[in-house]
Amino acid sequence: MLTIGVVVLGVADVRRAAEFWRTALGYELRDDGFGGWATVLMPPGGSGPKIALQRSQTPPPEYPRLHLDLHVADAAGQAAEAARLMSLGAERVQWDSYPDDPDFVVLADPDGNRFCIVDLSHDHA
Repeated sequence: MLTIGVVVLGVADVRRAAEFWRTALGYELRDDGFGGWATVLMPPGGSGPKIALQRSQTPPPEYPRLHLDLHVADAAGQAAEAARLMSLGAERVQWDSYPDDPDFVVLADPDGNRFCIVDLSHDHA
């Protein structure tokens, strides 16, 4: 049976990306070749998605088909985390595809990889 081993992010600056995502998620850096990757970020306690960082000179797509959703409990948490991540180098994306009442905000990491912060308490009724 297959399992997801790591989520791989293409980045121009591996050191900068490792610092951003390590600080953003509270992950630990592992650089011992885990899974064949030179740089892997491991979740606290070892369970949960791992992130491998791969050097890439290809610009990230404006509308990625695959992205990370980061969850928060409520709108206040969403605002606080967006502000915290922007203080670490993320940027708010001028996203033209928001629904009328979005439960998410779109940010980009320092390499331009898009990700969302999702408010899990958002009422979709």
